Amino acid sequence: MSLKIEWPALDPRFPIGPYASPGNIAAAERKHAIATLAELPSHLREAVAGLDISQLDTPYREGGWTVRQVTHHVADSHMNAFVRLRRALTEDWPLVSPYDEKAWALLIDSTTSPIGPSLDIVEGLHVRWVQVLESLSADEWERGFKHAQMGPMTVEAATLLYAWHSQHHVAHITQLRKKKHW
Repeated sequence: MSLKIEWPALDPRFPIGPYASPGNIAAAERKHAIATLAELPSHLREAVAGLDISQLDTPYREGGWTVRQVTHHVADSHMNAFVRLRRALTEDWPLVSPYDEKAWALLIDSTTSPIGPSLDIVEGLHVRWVQVLESLSADEWERGFKHAQMGPMTVEAATLLYAWHSQHHVAHITQLRKKKHW
């Protein structure tokens, strides 16, 4: 008699798993997060390389965004994150507003524009973001902002969140490519 093991199906919403905020963050985790942010532009470009218009307009899951929308979302989201970082470093725990990412993903530029400009934004933005992160003192890592929905967040916690966010969305695209044999 053979034992059949049933593995849970991969949740296409969270191909690398949902974000889990670590308790105490070690310096090595910060370094890894910075490296992940530095690598995102090339990983995102590789993930979308060679896709045609039809493939770019394919949702990564039923009811999900298209590859085009995911690519534009990464640029939108990371621009917001970079502005929040800069505010956290120059203001005393500023209140930052959320934005309606679902509504942004439905705007005409997110649904029809070529992805090249967003890939370029991510590339330039991440060069600057990583430069700032690599320069931070211990005190600056503990600065932060108050998010209107998520509450207080340190620069350190936001950096780890966006490193996960980077891998999360690249995995949406690479898992779709694997599933579709592209």
